[in-house]
Amino acid sequence: MNSEAVENQRQRTRRESLIRTLLQEYPEYQNMAIPRDEEEQRRLLRSLMNIRPPRTIREDFLQMQDAYLQQETEAKGITDYRDLTPVEPGIYLWQGDVTTLKCGAIVNAANSGLTGCYVPCHRCIDNCIHTYAGIQLRLACAELMAQQGHEEPTGQAKCTPAFNLPCDYVLHTVGPIIYDKVTQRDKALLASCYRSCLDLAREKGIMSVAFCCISTGEFHFPNALAAEIAVDTVRQYRGDIEVIFNVFKDADDQIYRQLLG
Repeated sequence: MNSEAVENQRQRTRRESLIRTLLQEYPEYQNMAIPRDEEEQRRLLRSLMNIRPPRTIREDFLQMQDAYLQQETEAKGITDYRDLTPVEPGIYLWQGDVTTLKCGAIVNAANSGLTGCYVPCHRCIDNCIHTYAGIQLRLACAELMAQQGHEEPTGQAKCTPAFNLPCDYVLHTVGPIIYDKVTQRDKALLASCYRSCLDLAREKGIMSVAFCCISTGEFHFPNALAAEIAVDTVRQYRGDIEVIFNVFKDADDQIYRQLLG
């Protein structure tokens, strides 16, 4: 058996053990059979992590989870932002999976509860970041919220460790939700998200920050207008912090390419 096959088997063993432990937390799931298909196993593990409330777990589980997630990310391929070519001095544009980006901090477009998305395998960035960071991230966010005593206001930011992600920190910010037309207040709040993240990065000594397209997904902020606000705000406030605009969709890549450079 070659080394790749050995690692695949090791990952399968870890995954099945993690699933088994999490299923035991739910009386209604304790007799659920673990699927044999690898992708179905991945979906089940992610789902169980997504629905799990913020609470502690045994150290041996965390050690196995950490080894599993780090290997999964390694297999997807890690991109170091320093290997990218800037489109402007100190500003980069990168299309890819932000959970594989090595930099100082990535920005999570969070909800006001700040503890992540609880919908199993949801496509939002909040869900992806919490999944691949590991269950420690939800607990860290819950502790911040308990200290704060109220939901996170729109336009502000919080900082946590990144745990199993290749970046060092995660900056969590809540963007405005658009229900009808975009107002001046919506625009100001979105700009505040970018300023708050940059201010927090500067305070923490973080010298590179990757921004996702805040508020443009489930929060329905128009993509082109959001990108204009993002670029204008970053140009004004980034100082000596290097900024990576991270996009996932081709349409957003085209929008940012028209604005940058």
